[in-house]
Amino acid sequence: MSVPRITLYLDVVSPFGYIAFHVLRNSPVFAKCNITYVPIFLGGLMNACGNTPPVNIKNKDVWIGKERLRWARYFSVPMVESNPEGFPPMTLATERALCAVSVKSPEKLIPTIEALYHSFWVQGNAKIGQVEGFTPVLESVFGKDGTQEILQAMGHAEVKERLKANTDQAFKSGAFGIPWFECTNIKGETEGFWGIDHLGQVADFLGLDRGSDRGFKAVL
Repeated sequence: MSVPRITLYLDVVSPFGYIAFHVLRNSPVFAKCNITYVPIFLGGLMNACGNTPPVNIKNKDVWIGKERLRWARYFSVPMVESNPEGFPPMTLATERALCAVSVKSPEKLIPTIEALYHSFWVQGNAKIGQVEGFTPVLESVFGKDGTQEILQAMGHAEVKERLKANTDQAFKSGAFGIPWFECTNIKGETEGFWGIDHLGQVADFLGLDRGSDRGFKAVL
């Protein structure tokens, strides 16, 4: 029997991507879905779309700081009150590390994403975009020896190409920002949805009962 499928494209830099990841991982609404998490480089996606980073838009830069806290509270997602210092960081290296994990140890991709999100959006690790900043996070998942293998793999052509291919895949599926949900229902129909505020549409399209999670009272 087929089950609803979701591909979530994410980059550690996005607080809304973090909220989406947390909800998909923990909400009973999505418990029966087959979910794939795909690391991309948001900066590359924005360039491909000709999109403007929200922090570069007057008023919106302030608004998104408030909005991430609102949505975090709706869905009971742990979230640091103030943006990490220097936000937004360049996360190219971080996303390459995640792609290295997906190549070398795919079974550890989800716990690695979870650990990086926690470090940045719960603990406020301002150096999450730097190797020295995320190495301790990787060590919490892989240990020192395993982490060195991941760090070395970051420079491999296969890993760099994986990140580029993931980002291109997101763009081709219609993405212009994060979180981007590529969803396929049990009828085999596929649609793309953007933004944490469209999780209700995601659930409805997939035929899921969103009444089991109070956070859905606030979404479209």
